[in-house]
Amino acid sequence: MIFRFLQLSKATLLAGFVISLCMTPSHAQDLKLWYKQPSKQWEDALPVGNGSLAAMVFGGVENERIQFNEETLWTGEPRSYAHKGASQYLAQIRTLLNEGKQKEAEELASEHFMGVPLRQMAYQAFGDVHIDFPEHRNVSDYRRELDLEKGIAQVYYKNGNVGFKREVFASYPAKAIYIKLTADQSGKLNFAVRMDAIHAQKNITGHANELTLQVKVENGVLEGVAKMKVVTDGKVSHENGKINVENATAAILILSAATNYVDYQNVNGNAAAKSAAILKNAPPFDKALKEHIADHQRLFGRFALHLPVKANSALPTDERLVKFKDNPDDPAFLALYVQYARYLLIASSRPGTHAANLQGKWNHQLKPSWDSKYTVNINTEMNYWPVEMGNLPECHRPLFAMIADLSKTGAAVAKEHYNANGWLVHHNTDVWRGAAPINASNHGIWVTGGAWLSLHLWEHYRFTQDKTFLEKTAYPLMKGAAAFFVDFLVKDPKTGMLISSPSNSPENGGLVAGPTMDHQIIRALFKACIESADVLKTDQDFAAKLEKLSSQIAPNQVGKAGQLQEWMTDIDDTTSHHRHVSHLWGVYPGEEITPEKTPELIQAAKKSLGFRGDDGTGWSLAWKINYWARFLDGEHAYTMIRKLFNPIMDASVKKGGGGSYPNLFDAHPPFQIDGNFGGAAGILELLAQSHLGELHLLPALPKALPEGKVSGLVARGAFEITMEWKNGQLQRVDVLSKAGNPCHVRYGSKRVTFDTVKGKHYKLNADLQLQ
Repeated sequence: MIFRFLQLSKATLLAGFVISLCMTPSHAQDLKLWYKQPSKQWEDALPVGNGSLAAMVFGGVENERIQFNEETLWTGEPRSYAHKGASQYLAQIRTLLNEGKQKEAEELASEHFMGVPLRQMAYQAFGDVHIDFPEHRNVSDYRRELDLEKGIAQVYYKNGNVGFKREVFASYPAKAIYIKLTADQSGKLNFAVRMDAIHAQKNITGHANELTLQVKVENGVLEGVAKMKVVTDGKVSHENGKINVENATAAILILSAATNYVDYQNVNGNAAAKSAAILKNAPPFDKALKEHIADHQRLFGRFALHLPVKANSALPTDERLVKFKDNPDDPAFLALYVQYARYLLIASSRPGTHAANLQGKWNHQLKPSWDSKYTVNINTEMNYWPVEMGNLPECHRPLFAMIADLSKTGAAVAKEHYNANGWLVHHNTDVWRGAAPINASNHGIWVTGGAWLSLHLWEHYRFTQDKTFLEKTAYPLMKGAAAFFVDFLVKDPKTGMLISSPSNSPENGGLVAGPTMDHQIIRALFKACIESADVLKTDQDFAAKLEKLSSQIAPNQVGKAGQLQEWMTDIDDTTSHHRHVSHLWGVYPGEEITPEKTPELIQAAKKSLGFRGDDGTGWSLAWKINYWARFLDGEHAYTMIRKLFNPIMDASVKKGGGGSYPNLFDAHPPFQIDGNFGGAAGILELLAQSHLGELHLLPALPKALPEGKVSGLVARGAFEITMEWKNGQLQRVDVLSKAGNPCHVRYGSKRVTFDTVKGKHYKLNADLQLQ
């Protein structure tokens, strides 16, 4: 059967094709990832996403593959992971640890204290769209790119004397993925489109101009339905589960996908109905494109970072990455990296969607590494390190929604495992909001995941000064997290100090009593609750209790090698190069260890980081950038940036140090998105820091970045910074006060304080004199 679906006249289509090519700016100035060849592997493909849907665009010639995900397709089912009756073994585990019987404590915990089941569930690939162009064999002028400013992936090439173009974007307003195929000569576009999936249980059907893919996960109750509609000026026929398009000038493919997931307790949704409704309501391409660009730029366009363009800046991204290893004189590459991270946040974490997981929302496997879930002993938090500074506060909201869910599941775990009030999360969670300890007792029993997550609520308030958010959302959740530790903290029989036991120093050293990281996080949480209570004029008795308890928590200690101790006892292995450097949390993202206030501890933290070494996995390298930035050592931070940019061109290589894949995805290896976000945060920390109550400008500027300009950079206190520097020296700064707070500015040894009015700009020169 043959159908014809008219959308635009051929003249209009051809005019739009020519204009879009002519308006492409010079490569060196673009905020674009671009390449001269199609993807050879998934880690070469280019990501698009709208928070709930995500896709990887391969850019093939004879076959275009667009691999896609829907954020709620996971294995498993609604359940509680809490181990009933676990709390009756808590005292015995603590006693064994106090007696130095770590192995026995771990064995007892393995048998009676771990979550049920022992493992959480996995995020799943959904499916693939394949577009076949069997005639495209004589190709020239190939280019594929990802336009970060517009949020569009594009492919262009000539086949013979005909130019072909593809545009792919994931629309947040339309909740759909759009694919536009165009030829620059009338009637020269011929292709077949089909859908597929790697799931064992799948069904592909179609009629007229639509295809439907149904999948069901193998280990769980979730199922998904994806639908695709083809709109074209060519001839359309359907056969054997695919749609053929002939003699077209343009074609629009619209993709929707949904599952039966409703929330972590409910899977009674109708995947087919949800997917069909998205497709039915999807606007025509031109309207969808206009709305998508406006929506994307509303977020993306708030911030700009301009760093000098050098010779290598004009190279394709993969070649540029390789060149950077030996010749890192490409400052603009850092600006691209920061903006790429912001793009990925916008694409993977939007209001009303789920938080970005270990791979954002991009995953092509049924058994991804670490299940592509939420590892909350660093990786999930790292995903959101640049969100406030990068002027994307809305993108933080999915994390807050997940925290709200976890406060409920985590309350059950607090009761069953610790007989405590409040709530907690251990080192992982999933779409079912598991909060119990999982995997193994030597690293799974780590109690401060919920506390660390809660501090993101406090940070959002610090950056926005939104008291309504603090009162209605942040403080109740933070208070619940703190209430757990009021009950949980126990006296150390050796020192008499309060300690966290049992727990772990992620993910090193086994089950212990009193890891340093825990104590730093708990003190930070208590401090945030105390300050919140003061802002809100509430809960003074609770705040006083936290103040008293905080002073009794075991302090940071310096060991015999001059290192910051990772545990209560001085047993740090100075030859260990473990990727986690958890006990330096108080340096970053914490703030209790600083060069001015605690110089001895700063030196000890440097010692510890020196012993661990500069090498590491991708996310570990990113964390180390932030550490060196907080040490105010821009040169060493830049060394870590170079390591983070280490090119890993073959994704099949799973061993060795971390770096970046050709599409700039962070390589653990394998791919984890946290390094992208953590690395971007580290670069921003070189330019401005605000955690100590002042806007510290260019605190760790490396010699490799002697000049530049940044605008829309947000600091705590709700200040927005625009500044320029040359020859390594600040030239001018503009501070927008978004809340009317007093403003404290520091540059080098200079400091100035001035009152502000909400909505007003304040201009300062290099001497911090108001202009």
